[in-house]
Amino acid sequence: MTVSRACRFLGISRQAWYQAEQAQKVREDREQRVIDFVHGVRRCQPRIGARKLHYLLHEQADRTLHLGRDHLFQVLRAQHLLVSRRRAYHKTTHSHHHFRRHPNLLKPGIDQVVPSRPNQVWVADITYLPTRSGMSYVSLVTDAYSRKIVGHHVHDSLRSEDVEQALRRALSQRQGRQPLIHHSDRGIQYCCESYQKLHRQHGIQCSMTDGNDCCQMGQCVLPSVRPVSGGLQCIARMVAIHKPGAASQA
Repeated sequence: MTVSRACRFLGISRQAWYQAEQAQKVREDREQRVIDFVHGVRRCQPRIGARKLHYLLHEQADRTLHLGRDHLFQVLRAQHLLVSRRRAYHKTTHSHHHFRRHPNLLKPGIDQVVPSRPNQVWVADITYLPTRSGMSYVSLVTDAYSRKIVGHHVHDSLRSEDVEQALRRALSQRQGRQPLIHHSDRGIQYCCESYQKLHRQHGIQCSMTDGNDCCQMGQCVLPSVRPVSGGLQCIARMVAIHKPGAASQA
């Protein structure tokens, strides 16, 4: 089919056809120049993202490189140049074991235990912090009512005896002998016999999450640290005290 017949079929003029063809060539040339620029930048910074590339493109004197944000994402996606996000995750929970898993006493429902005073419910969890000397783990025991960290311990491994130190420190500062619930995930460190023995010795009732929902452990992760404590800075100070030579990379 000739151009003339195609134009008559589409209801457009030959001029419009050639203008669209020329615009397509200009657009493809422009996008290729942008792709070449991206390849050049990523030789030095392999994981630079689209938003920073968008900023760098608009810093160039050549205005033909000034693509809009959505257009740039479209070009990078078509060329498979979008950088996939690395999962910022370090596993601290091993829940596939043969130890007993206790019921969740804090689960919403008729029998839900709602903290109404300090030292009624303690929530335990493990977080981590990268340091120059490697990965450091921080075991925390937090009072669910006051959000105060009542026990913590910094360690280099996930052994149960290291995790127990946070609970032992919390117990050493415990005031009174009112009924106490210890809530945690189903990690092997909390389910093992030595940790459960501490519960029995001190008359603590055990409660555990009933699934893999990390939101159930929201009491003891970093956001639960009081604002005045400085959040991540508070945890970093814990690591600095126990590992003086380890400066955080965070």
